[in-house]
Amino acid sequence: MSTTASAKILIVDDASFMRVVLKDILVSHGLVSQVFEAGDGVAAVESYKQAKPDIVTMDINMPKADGIQALKAIMQLNPKAKVVMVTSVEQKHIVQDAMRAGARDYVVKPFDRSNVAMVISKVIRAR
Repeated sequence: MSTTASAKILIVDDASFMRVVLKDILVSHGLVSQVFEAGDGVAAVESYKQAKPDIVTMDINMPKADGIQALKAIMQLNPKAKVVMVTSVEQKHIVQDAMRAGARDYVVKPFDRSNVAMVISKVIRAR
């Protein structure tokens, strides 16, 4: 599946286990050249400023600042940022809020590994 050029990615999730799982999926599908991690929304924005990743995966429910707040802050820094929301929250209004705020796509936990890779690959390729 590695027809996509690999990207610098920032994985944001308060659960270190989820960061490891996402990193494993993206590395195994050849989508990643460099991985950065953050455990909350505040750290996500700081990491985004420092790393300038090509794409961000963003959990929604996190301490300090949730994923929607971090998404909005990142979109202020770079309106063309590519952010994919990763959430266990299946409530449509939260996903819709994220999409309105600038998220490019989303995946719902628990997720299928190949679906995560497909969504990330699609967003990386998008202009």
